[in-house]
Amino acid sequence: MSAEKYLICAEETIATIRQTQTKKIEEASAAFARSIQAGGKVYLFGSGHSVIPVLDIFPRYGSFVGFQPILDPRLMWFNVVGPGGARELLWLERTEGYVSVVLQSYQLEARDSILIFSHGGMNAAPVEMAIEAKKKGLTVVSVSSHQNHRQAKPTHSSGKDLADASDIAIDNCVPPEDALVSVEGIKERFAAGSTVAVVSIAMAIVAETGVRLVKSGAKPSTFVSPNVGLPADHNQNVFREYERFVRGR
Repeated sequence: MSAEKYLICAEETIATIRQTQTKKIEEASAAFARSIQAGGKVYLFGSGHSVIPVLDIFPRYGSFVGFQPILDPRLMWFNVVGPGGARELLWLERTEGYVSVVLQSYQLEARDSILIFSHGGMNAAPVEMAIEAKKKGLTVVSVSSHQNHRQAKPTHSSGKDLADASDIAIDNCVPPEDALVSVEGIKERFAAGSTVAVVSIAMAIVAETGVRLVKSGAKPSTFVSPNVGLPADHNQNVFREYERFVRGR
């Protein structure tokens, strides 16, 4: 019964995204297609569990060169407790000033765009990523819980949360507590909804951006499953194209 309830909640969340966020997804995709057509990059960022949609966009079967993940191992976990654990990560992503160090390894340009994921939208890492990107003239797109945006007070010294710092703010349509299934006897809920929501949004953006590129005359260098039957060296060519892409060609 609880398994079915979760699946129903997930279906309702995606239906709400389709009904209320499609226009923003299309706006974001148009901005990303423009960046790629101009020879720029679409950067991707998330910390903690919000790194999941970043990993799922590229490299991923069905996605294409044009997206550049910003992946910092200190903002991901590789353990539960101890080195690389969740406690250390949670401290660091809430600490102001770290993202500016991360960005020393990237050359952001005004023709670029960035897509930032954060369920709560309050931690320093995603907020500062948005602020720093806007300083460079990038189009900033965020995906976060707008219920949390409306009810929670920003904790960053700028007085902004992620949605405030974005040009296009997409709502993941998930409640602030994230977990969706309740049971009588305890206050806590089970089973997070934000990952299903944000990966669905991410793939909708990939689809819309790819179609826009093709309709403009481009042929995106697309990573494909080996089950497709394309030449054996297809994905190796995609990796080589990505290497040229990150070097600025």
